[in-house]
Amino acid sequence: MTEQTPDKKNLTYREAGVDIDAGNNLVTEIAPLARSTARPGAGAELGGFGGLFDLKAAGFTDPVLVAANDGVGTKVKIAIETGLHETIGIDLVAMCVNDLIVQGAEPLFFLDYFASSKLDQEVAVGVVRGIADGCVQAHCALIGGETAEMPGLYAAGDYDLAGFSVGAAERGTLLPRDDIQPGDQLLGLASAGVHSNGYSLVRKVVETSGLSWSDPAPFDPSTSLGEALLTPTKIYVRSILKTLKAGLPVKALAHITGGGMTENLPRVLPDTLGAEINLDTVPVPPVFGWLAKEGGIEETEMLRTFNCGIGMVLVVANNSVSKIITRLETEGETVVELGAITERSGDQAVSFSGRLAI
Repeated sequence: MTEQTPDKKNLTYREAGVDIDAGNNLVTEIAPLARSTARPGAGAELGGFGGLFDLKAAGFTDPVLVAANDGVGTKVKIAIETGLHETIGIDLVAMCVNDLIVQGAEPLFFLDYFASSKLDQEVAVGVVRGIADGCVQAHCALIGGETAEMPGLYAAGDYDLAGFSVGAAERGTLLPRDDIQPGDQLLGLASAGVHSNGYSLVRKVVETSGLSWSDPAPFDPSTSLGEALLTPTKIYVRSILKTLKAGLPVKALAHITGGGMTENLPRVLPDTLGAEINLDTVPVPPVFGWLAKEGGIEETEMLRTFNCGIGMVLVVANNSVSKIITRLETEGETVVELGAITERSGDQAVSFSGRLAI
């Protein structure tokens, strides 16, 4: 039998930087948050090896499943540096469920991935509280997730997030529809601000401005710069889902994320069609004017980096514009008539007239 040499110690996983007990305690603390997101089809209980969802209990007859995953990019750095973790989880949910609704799918359930160097229970609970809030807004159940401690991979205090969501639509109802044509109208739904794209550029502008996160926001002195830039991504699920279920002729939807309207609208249009947008109609939040001025950012760069005030675009039949606007406004959306679908000429799918109010 080999004796243990005196200079050897009985190492544990905790001494290597991973605390299993802390992870178990976190699950206990966030379980009520997950439970608050329960909906027909899912009880939202944590602890199993996988989450379950009953499509029949959710009311579907012949469903097609739609899946989406995303993160929040470097916006998470602002949450880390400010110590404000309560809303970044809303962003995580929003980036996934808004991608589901554009295909006509109702978000059903959500799973998250939280990775850090060392688990800070208070931070993790704050993040998951935001995730649960986002799930309630989207009426989808938080049915599972993964928390990973990876010392040596992440710097002390840093963490990263990823989200995964699944939705469903009855067969034959998926978007975009195949009857989009010239003359169809474009409606824009106002954004809540920067949402979760372009934050590498946002952070660069803040760095060159010399401001700190705790300074009053130049575009909104009633709050700090950090708080203002952490305004969560708007979740459009409920208003759009109610519009679709009302049978109103929405032909396509585009979630305006990284790439702006310039890159995201063509993703839902046939190759033969384009979009003409009147920028004079766009309700530009003050944050974008400050970013453009402080960073010396040209309008074309703003349009291909940020949402610039429009978080979702609908393609609708020309004769149904007023009905759809009324329905969306009833659900609390700010709606603007952006422009129209046109025949595409050349390689440019989206053309702009007017100017952004920045």
